[in-house]
Amino acid sequence: MTVTAPPAPAGVVPSGRRRPERRRASRSNAGQSRFGYVFVSGYTLLLVAFGLLPTLYALFLSFTRNGVFVGFDNFVRVFNDYRFLPAVGHVAMYVVFWLVSLIVLVVILAIVVHSIRVRWLGDTARFLFYIPGAIAGASSVLLWLFVLDPSVSPVSALLRSMGYESLVNVVAVGNLPVVFTVIAFWAGAGGWIVIMYGALNNISADIMEAARIDGAGALQVAWHIQLPMLTKWISYMGIMSLAAGTQLFVEPKVLAQATKNVVPEDYSLNQLAYLYAFRQGDFSGSAAISVMLLVVALGLSTIFIFRGKLFERD
Repeated sequence: MTVTAPPAPAGVVPSGRRRPERRRASRSNAGQSRFGYVFVSGYTLLLVAFGLLPTLYALFLSFTRNGVFVGFDNFVRVFNDYRFLPAVGHVAMYVVFWLVSLIVLVVILAIVVHSIRVRWLGDTARFLFYIPGAIAGASSVLLWLFVLDPSVSPVSALLRSMGYESLVNVVAVGNLPVVFTVIAFWAGAGGWIVIMYGALNNISADIMEAARIDGAGALQVAWHIQLPMLTKWISYMGIMSLAAGTQLFVEPKVLAQATKNVVPEDYSLNQLAYLYAFRQGDFSGSAAISVMLLVVALGLSTIFIFRGKLFERD
């Protein structure tokens, strides 16, 4: 008597057929993993070569002098330098102005652009916002030298109405945090507006429609729905902008050369570190300033990460 196996239920693949499919899927996943490692390897090598190793070398220099361990002596010496605390105050004031203007205005402008229903008008607005970011830092400062000089500026009438008759008056030390904030906002805000616009597009249309059906106005939708859902992106923007803001160097350096040192050469911490290294030949002191900047930036970034819940799943 011949015994035949009962037919397999509909939709069930016999076990003999599953193994080749599993093998193919396993080989496919392994291939994708290998390609992933290949793509990541380039960035990893550059990060180690130009990020991790220089940081470790700076740590070594900051605690030594001429190869001899001196503990915190370099940090104390730099802190007691009469130029150090004014440079800290300049950078701190600029970073506060920069972050506040960036977080407030970028979010508002992104929400406004996102609310534009005419497609070509919204596309044009994003393009115009983004264009200044294509200009390199030094070129941007040179462009603003003309804008801020009342003798050649297209807004000279406005500058003169504010009491400024020359470029030297405009770039007085007391005005520099505002001047640098305007330059940095003009050059960098457009890219963040585009990023925030993309984040707003990820908000479910059902949520927005439900809010409108419930009678929520544009301001209520922005405050209670859009803004909370942008928290992580705002935190990310704050971290990246904080890192860039503490590295203030190009703007005061170019203005110092253009105004024959009306803007002091030791205005920012990066400029002071440059003077330590290349004017005084004190690389240990320069490294100590860099390490202090790194520690402060990491501490403030940690606050942004935890307050903005950057790594929490939705």
